[in-house]
Amino acid sequence: MTDFFGSRVLVTGASGFVGSAVARLTIERGFKVRVLVRATSPRKNVESLDAEIVVGDMRDEASMRAALKGVRFLFHVAADYRIWVPDPSEIERANLDGTQATMRAALAEGVERIVYTSSVATLKVNSSGAIVDETKPSDPQSTIGAYKRSKVLAERAVERMVAQDGLPAVIVNPSTPIGARDVRPTPTGRIIVEAATGKIPAFVDTGLNLVHVDDVARGHFLALERGVIGERYILGGENLPLQQMLADIARFVGRKPPTIRLQRGPLYPVAVGAELFARFSGKEPMVTVDALRMSKNKMYFTSAKAERELGYSACSNEQGLKDALEWFQANGYLNA
Repeated sequence: MTDFFGSRVLVTGASGFVGSAVARLTIERGFKVRVLVRATSPRKNVESLDAEIVVGDMRDEASMRAALKGVRFLFHVAADYRIWVPDPSEIERANLDGTQATMRAALAEGVERIVYTSSVATLKVNSSGAIVDETKPSDPQSTIGAYKRSKVLAERAVERMVAQDGLPAVIVNPSTPIGARDVRPTPTGRIIVEAATGKIPAFVDTGLNLVHVDDVARGHFLALERGVIGERYILGGENLPLQQMLADIARFVGRKPPTIRLQRGPLYPVAVGAELFARFSGKEPMVTVDALRMSKNKMYFTSAKAERELGYSACSNEQGLKDALEWFQANGYLNA
């Protein structure tokens, strides 16, 4: 695809972390950009964009049809990315119901091509540290936590609509994005902030795949240009143990890295207590039961398919962490 310059594109989730990176790159690439935000969404990530801002709700099909009028391409990035909420059904309404309503609206409005932002949360990982690719889909029954379950259900819904309704969607599965403009911040961003301010003195034995958010944005464009309808592509970076991630952060900010490895068993009562307290305080708990259960598995992935078929590549973990820390510092998150 080379004839998309100047085409109108809708980016959902542009007020968030990945969505803002996609929206900025969309503008740089010469698209006419429209971004969808909720009435209650923070505007920090969109206020300086050269984009048309429309207010709507991805769960409302009529709202989405209005936002998609005259749109050629859709990047559906919006999602509720929280590990814990008092009412888990909130996450499913956003991630499953919102995706279905958005895709129905896109079909009705004749959108030519869609890039749907899923997650590696839809893939089946294990405790052995084996590296997972796109051929290992998970299922809702064995998936831990409301967020991951909702993303599995949403991805399956998109696949069904591709097969049954001709939905022109390509699926991308980012791993764990890091970098600038993590406003909320995301659960991973919270780890970076807490580690940088000396509030994580210990760790559990787990691993994850970190990817620079700007590489994820570029991967979205490669999927738009070269992706096969109905296929999924992991957009990841490097696999590393959590201990190494914390040590790198400590090195960048001039702190001593944590050296205490904790066993999960004694942490479960702490997590239960933290969740109970969160229900009264309204603040997200630092440790949750689902997070502990997920940490048993090393979340290691390969982007070989995206590299081979899309021409995707990613920079180093260190660059992503440095960019994240620089942005958090400049925006007052590390003043503790």
